[in-house]
Amino acid sequence: MLGISAPPGRGRPHSAFAGGRTRPGPDRRPLAAGLVTALLGALLALAPAPPAAAAPVLLSQGRPVTASSTEHAGTPVAAAVDGDPGTRWSSAFADPQWLQVDLGAPALLDHAALRWETAYGKAYRIETSLNGADWTTAYSTATGTGGNETVPLSGTARHVRLTGTTRATGWGYSLWEFQVYGTPDGGPTLPGGGDLGPNVHVIDPATPDIQGKLDAVFRQQEAAQFGTGRHAFLFKPGTYHGLNAQIGFYTQIAGLGLRPDDTLINGDVTVDAGWFGGNATQNFWRSAENLALNPVNGTDRWAVSQASSFRRMHVKGGLNLSPDGYGWASGGYIADSRIDGQVGNYSQQQWYTRDSSIGGWSNSVWNQVFSGVEGAPANSFPEPRYTTLATTPVSREKPFLHYEGGEFKVFVPAKRTGARGVSWAGGTLAGTSVPLSRFYVVRPGTTAATMNQAVAQGLHLLFTPGVYHVDRTVEINRPGTVVLGLGLATIIPDNGVTAMRVADVDGVRLAGFLIDAGPVNSPTLLEIGPQGASADHSADPVTVQDVYLRIGGAGPGKATTSMVVNSDDTIIDHTWVWRADHGDGVGWETNRADYGVRVNGDDVLATGLFVEHFNKYDVEWYGERGRTVFFQNEKAYDAPDQAAIQNGSVKGYAAYRVDDSVTTHEAWGLGSYCYYNVDPTIRQAHGFRAPVRPGVRFHSLLTVSLGGNGQYDHVVNDTGAPTSGTSTVPSTVVSYP
Repeated sequence: MLGISAPPGRGRPHSAFAGGRTRPGPDRRPLAAGLVTALLGALLALAPAPPAAAAPVLLSQGRPVTASSTEHAGTPVAAAVDGDPGTRWSSAFADPQWLQVDLGAPALLDHAALRWETAYGKAYRIETSLNGADWTTAYSTATGTGGNETVPLSGTARHVRLTGTTRATGWGYSLWEFQVYGTPDGGPTLPGGGDLGPNVHVIDPATPDIQGKLDAVFRQQEAAQFGTGRHAFLFKPGTYHGLNAQIGFYTQIAGLGLRPDDTLINGDVTVDAGWFGGNATQNFWRSAENLALNPVNGTDRWAVSQASSFRRMHVKGGLNLSPDGYGWASGGYIADSRIDGQVGNYSQQQWYTRDSSIGGWSNSVWNQVFSGVEGAPANSFPEPRYTTLATTPVSREKPFLHYEGGEFKVFVPAKRTGARGVSWAGGTLAGTSVPLSRFYVVRPGTTAATMNQAVAQGLHLLFTPGVYHVDRTVEINRPGTVVLGLGLATIIPDNGVTAMRVADVDGVRLAGFLIDAGPVNSPTLLEIGPQGASADHSADPVTVQDVYLRIGGAGPGKATTSMVVNSDDTIIDHTWVWRADHGDGVGWETNRADYGVRVNGDDVLATGLFVEHFNKYDVEWYGERGRTVFFQNEKAYDAPDQAAIQNGSVKGYAAYRVDDSVTTHEAWGLGSYCYYNVDPTIRQAHGFRAPVRPGVRFHSLLTVSLGGNGQYDHVVNDTGAPTSGTSTVPSTVVSYP
């Protein structure tokens, strides 16, 4: 080791030892200048060289991309980032136009390469953003040359947008490739995939004591209406014999094949109401999906009420929707299912069935709605009370787990327009299969910050069964992100935050989870798009499926507005938005929640909309061209008196209100019920309120007073007879206006 000694100091001798003797030290004469230089050079040669700057890499290829417009189907926006110099994106023939690419995670930008076709941009700018909402101009020009252009970029961003403001030709803007280069921002990378946790019970035909495992969970969950247990039973493809899978609260049972018939249970998947004295009106929060059943006695029993879905099921027999003894039941939802025999509705007060095939249907009670259902009864409202649409305007089935090639994947179905019958009847399924490695598996204890990091990194979210407290909003700001819950995974916002917010982007899928309000008031629980959202998502809408919102019941909870939909073209496909009327933390002010669902976006479609018990309006609709197929509502039971619900000069707040500014709206199969048990003298002016104009139309409406506890004066606006005394007979309006 080389060493250089400094010149000696002045004054006393350097060292003194015992006896006062001195000891000679090393020679401390100055070194020659040339030797010092040589030694310093040797030291520098041994020191490590500073790291070289990482070379910029192509970040945009194959990433999610959106555009303001597309000239035609042969020039999709994805062609601008596909790496193929022979494919291109082209826009409409107008200014301005834009395309936007999501890099998947923040990156340090270096430059962009534009490979223009003949139709290029003379004036354009390139903007960058970390969140897809707040933009900074990184480059602009008014003298674009076309051809191949390379422009410098700087700063850190995840989203990059090219906006053309002046076309060089009469055509639109056309790019063979739009390439963004830079270096990843660094930091820890979250892993995709992984273990699904102890409450996901993966079953195969060789699993021992399957019935015992089902029974053990059912004993825990049968009456645990507001408990914290969450479970999912996932059956690998195969045949299972002699099972009776009784499904309690917060329990999901599903097959892991691509089609229901891949997983056959010779037995039953059962929901009954023995825990509640034969009354099924509180059989909430459970699901059965993607299975084929051979019921033991020929008919399966599925006696449920709100927030219970029956999807992608094949029942090789009949289906009974009432509890044993034909006690009360209060509504549910079937989609994408085939029931070979008859569906026995019996005591179900209301029900919605979509895009399915049935062997028949019995009994209508109050409000039975069908869209796209082969074998559905003919439209006959008001007697029998069947509302039937031949097709569903737009639908897209819920994403689901499947097991293939020794690994879990999530199948993401494609959009259907004018659908009728099940999506899995033919050969190839329409949609894409995403490996679990592209999902961040959310487990109990995961923070919102980690969830947001995973989404920013480009991962989807798979919530395992559990209860999750979030101290900040879960931000879903990447196009095409799938957020899928297993076993009714539950998200609780702390400190009054909004639980989840979706940016104004294409193709986000939210499915299979519950948001439970916290004790500190949240302004909203779920937001789809920011205020003022205006992007066109008609080709790839956001879907909200089996997503339930709850205020109170499991404890005090408050939220001013539960769900706000700002993004255009959103599909709400089965939701129960519920201000609790029973359980813990229930009272007119204790679980205060003024508004259930507010729709500001245009062209929003709701299929299976259950919204109940809010202090003011349950549903408010401000967007144009909105459509609802099936709406079920009860007004808040616990209003203390008439004054508490007085809406200016109007008695009470409508269950479903279309704003006076709206010119076009249409809805089918709507019911509102009142049960003012605190003050039975309360009168409600109407269940539905809307502007009177030709473009705003309603079909098959009804109001019901349950045992005369409160009364409706009209059904919609000033139309429809008042509900009558204690007879619990619906007042109906076939069409309005």
